[in-house]
Amino acid sequence: MNRRRFASRLILPATLAGAALLTLALLLAIASRTHPTLAVLADRPASATGNPPRVTVMRTPDGGIQPQVAVDRRGVVHLVYFKGDPVAGDLDYVRRDAAHSRGSATWTRPVRVNSVPGSAIAIGSVRGAQIAVGERGRVHVAWLGSAKATPRGPKNATPMLYTRLDRAGTAFEPERNVMQFATGLDGGGSVAADNAGNVYVVWHGNPAGNGERNRQVWIARSHDDGRTFARETAADGPGAEHTGACGCCGMRAFADHAGALYILYRAATEDVHRDMVLLRSKDDGRDFTGARVAPWTLNACPMSTDAITSGPTGVLGAWETAGQVYYSRVEPPDPVAQRSSLPQVSTPISPPGGIAVAPSGEITSPTGDRKHPAIATNAQGETILAWTEGTAWAKGGSVAWQVFDASGHPVGAEGHADGLPVWGLVAVFANPRGRFTVVY
Repeated sequence: MNRRRFASRLILPATLAGAALLTLALLLAIASRTHPTLAVLADRPASATGNPPRVTVMRTPDGGIQPQVAVDRRGVVHLVYFKGDPVAGDLDYVRRDAAHSRGSATWTRPVRVNSVPGSAIAIGSVRGAQIAVGERGRVHVAWLGSAKATPRGPKNATPMLYTRLDRAGTAFEPERNVMQFATGLDGGGSVAADNAGNVYVVWHGNPAGNGERNRQVWIARSHDDGRTFARETAADGPGAEHTGACGCCGMRAFADHAGALYILYRAATEDVHRDMVLLRSKDDGRDFTGARVAPWTLNACPMSTDAITSGPTGVLGAWETAGQVYYSRVEPPDPVAQRSSLPQVSTPISPPGGIAVAPSGEITSPTGDRKHPAIATNAQGETILAWTEGTAWAKGGSVAWQVFDASGHPVGAEGHADGLPVWGLVAVFANPRGRFTVVY
């Protein structure tokens, strides 16, 4: 594997009438009691202008938590979520067609993802399932296994589990452990898939068990649409800078329309440099280049998560630094550049209010409570950034969101919704008409 090179500095490169809304809310309240797959829905304007509501807010179907969303090329929305005991629960999957993506709360009936009961975990909000859509719209799901999960990892270690939806779209295959030796799972893993049949299951681990500064990012690759996986390899090369990985922080993998693979994770260099690191591969996950995209000096684990999406402006990444959330656009890889060319990101953008942190400055301690960002963009190039507020260990909170125009300027007022469950997360997606949906 070629040597991976890192940057040594930050790379910057018509409103519903009141009566109609009340009627809709009453009908949905009744429907949600009679049909378990209907979510409680409330339309809220995301701006203070006289425009129609831009954002639909809904609860996760069937009382679930930790929703994770992927939208395929036909506009079909795929959603996976957690149910049951946070220590050992289950994963369910629903979807809805693009024709029903204009605010309707209609989802398909849930399909159980895990075949072993209680094999998923929700504790900490960083260890849950992630979802990707690949070749011909096939759904792929990966998650960190619970103590009840089987098969186990090497020497009975926590497994990195993977499954895919069958071709009929009616059931998931029995889950498989793709970890062959890189044990030490803590903060969870991720999954990515492209339209060429490549599937990637990614996690950070430390088989030697000698600290966060020695953790590495590992990747198991499949080139046959998830049917088989090769033995995992480190997502770096000999002699590359050793970043470590924040043990109980989540991470995100994503494959764009051109097939490039991105991995966003939090470092733990010397146990105190908790910078966000972006890796990119242009050769199906064999060789990577990387850059630190957001510095943070902190001698503790912030238990953070991050997000990646794509749209007409390219790939977007979102993360937390010291209680504030940010997003940046990732510059597309130059098709004629050398493999060693580093990924570059635009100047990070944060929502107004909260605790402002200079993206170019060193962060020495956490000061705010904005966490767990989710991001989506529509065909017009507008972006929604959503996040959680007020959460802590075994404590719920609320969700908030901000819409930005194609230039990164805020559009209207920040939105809020209360009632985020314990261990809850937020997900967002855009529909074909450009409206956004927040799920929590």
